[in-house]
Parts: sequence; C-alpha cells; structure tokens
Amino acid sequence: KLPASDLIKRLDRTFSMFDALAEKHSVEKIKTIGDAYMAACGLPEPAVDHADRIVALGKSMLDSLRALASGSDSFRVRIGVHTGPVIAGLIGRHRFVYDVWGETVNIASRLESQGVADRMQISEATRRALHTSWELEPRCIVELRGVGKMETYLVRP
Repeated sequence: KLPASDLIKRLDRTFSMFDALAEKHSVEKIKTIGDAYMAACGLPEPAVDHADRIVALGKSMLDSLRALASGSDSFRVRIGVHTGPVIAGLIGRHRFVYDVWGETVNIASRLESQGVADRMQISEATRRALHTSWELEPRCIVELRGVGKMETYLVRP
C-alpha cells in the first residue's frame, strides 16, 4: 500500500524503537530480515531471567505499536517466542553478520508465522522458564512443520 521509500522510513522508525526497547530489556537484537525483527536473550552470556526479559520485550513492542497506531495505517505484527539452546556466531569471510541457528530458532519462527496478529505466542518451554507471573491464555496445540505438535500460549496484553 505504501511506496517502498515510505515503507523503509516506517520500518526504520519502528526498528529503531525496537532497538531501544531491546537495550532497555537487556535483549540482543540479532538482525532484521525484511520486515521481521529477530532478537534473543541469554546470549552471549546465559541469563536466568531470559524468558521474562524476552516476553517483556515482546509486550513492550506490542504496547509501543498500539500507542503509534493510526487506524488502517498501523503495522500488524505477530511475535513468536521459544526457549532452548542455539548456536550463535559469525560465518563466512565477507559482510560478517552475527546470527543464531538451531531448532529453537526454527520453532520461534514457526510460532510467529502461526501466531495471532498483534499478540505474542509462546511455547510450553518458554512458559516453564518464566519466573514472573505473566497473564497467559492457553491457545491450542499447534502442528509445527518439522517439529510436530506443540502446546502454545498467548501472552495477554
């Protein structure tokens, strides 16, 4: 609906806001992929409260987008969060980009793609890792390609 240059400006403003929120919550921004924003917590240093910090970031992102919403011109987003081990680092010889790989990343991506607009969907593993009492609503068991059935929850706004 927007000219490419306008879309890039909006994404830049939005992702810059997300960068500030990631810093506030001590979460690592990994990269942007088109209009997607990837972040992780508990790396490079493990953190006992990683699940709470990443859920707090997701909630802050959704709250900030709601505050900016201007009718049909607002971004609709889905957030997927999963907890587990990843491999992280740099590969290649040119244009180094820090990245993360592994089943945990794939599951988080699938939770996002099968999520609900303007909501954050988390896995059972993330629910178990939370130390703070978040308001959660059981969503359903979703069938994730390459993974199988997984119980999921939506974080209440």
